[in-house]
Amino acid sequence: MYNTSESTIIKEEETILTTSEQISTIEHHFREIMIPLGMDMQDDSLKDTPLRIAKMFVNEAFMGLNPLNEPSVSLFRNSYKYNEVLLERDIPLYSYCEHHFVPIIGKVHIAYISKGEIIGLSKLNRITHYFSKRPQVQERLTIQIAEHLKTVLKIEDVAVIINAEHLCVASRGINHTSCSTVTNSFHGQFLRPERSSQLYAMLSLK
Repeated sequence: MYNTSESTIIKEEETILTTSEQISTIEHHFREIMIPLGMDMQDDSLKDTPLRIAKMFVNEAFMGLNPLNEPSVSLFRNSYKYNEVLLERDIPLYSYCEHHFVPIIGKVHIAYISKGEIIGLSKLNRITHYFSKRPQVQERLTIQIAEHLKTVLKIEDVAVIINAEHLCVASRGINHTSCSTVTNSFHGQFLRPERSSQLYAMLSLK
């Protein structure tokens, strides 16, 4: 059974198929989707599409469903004793809406205040990448990134803001483009108006 809390949507580990089993199963079922749509599965352009889709799902688009892909994190001593807001903004986001399996595209902004240790900047990108590479809702993704950083850094002073466009709005249904959704998860000092105002001011810098 899936856990649908903010922490995960992944099945219990013992029920997960191996990578090769996942690819084989998805290939089979995607072919079964294409056939009733009337697609010629003997066509040179289409015959290998189910396998390509299966590999893409398992190895790329949804690699964040595999706990083995969680990025390792190394912390460094904050030798400069920098105790102000550290912000990495405009981290690229490319995820998939779990309701329609179409892309969510946007930017992630991550801020924290060190309590003695700092994390390599690229790890913020890798953590964002890991949690985004699974079927998602933006609210959960925002919380997951923030909670993971709080755990890794052993601090409360973390803020995550996501601004993203959902193609389930743009490419289907109402077909409205240029709409974006903004979510945030503020903790510790970022719950104070002066810190949140400072963060928003930093985000507006060119």
